[in-house]
Amino acid sequence: MLRILLIDNYDSYTFNLVQLLYETGINIELKIVKNDIHADNLPYPFDKVLISPGPGLPEESGNLTQLISLMHDKYPLFGVCLGHQAIAQHFGAQLKLMPKSYHGIRSKCQFVTNDDYVFNNLPITNYCGRYHSWVIDEQTLPETLIPTSYDEDGFIMAFRHKSLDIHAVQFHPESFMTEYGLEMMRNWLEYSS
Repeated sequence: MLRILLIDNYDSYTFNLVQLLYETGINIELKIVKNDIHADNLPYPFDKVLISPGPGLPEESGNLTQLISLMHDKYPLFGVCLGHQAIAQHFGAQLKLMPKSYHGIRSKCQFVTNDDYVFNNLPITNYCGRYHSWVIDEQTLPETLIPTSYDEDGFIMAFRHKSLDIHAVQFHPESFMTEYGLEMMRNWLEYSS
């Protein structure tokens, strides 16, 4: 049984993410904690960490940045939306406000690399559900983070770490607007680092 820790950033979409995890059909034990949990109270053991979407910015999200600092080199991480932004900031990237907000918008995303197992066996171009107004400023992206997907305007929609088992998506795989969210989540769960 695969033990998953889900860090909930007090987001209404967390339940949808939980449902998506179970829809993969993979036998999991799910432990859900809020982002303001203290590291001493984490429900060990677990095998992988999923960081949920959430409102606001990473630095406004409880102990999220400290939890990422603690776990980034010990566990496979997968960040969604706010989780994506928080992981990027941990490694030195900065965020920028987008010219327009993408709240409940379906847009075309394109995978730009074939070495990210999260996107294994998926079409290069697909539709993704987006709910955000901040995005990674690519000019500040460190060399350790490799963009793996962009939107039509050239904004980073996904990245992976160069050497650690860390993956993140700006869009919402749990959204009905995302074409292959279930497959992405299954790929992440099935991969053993």
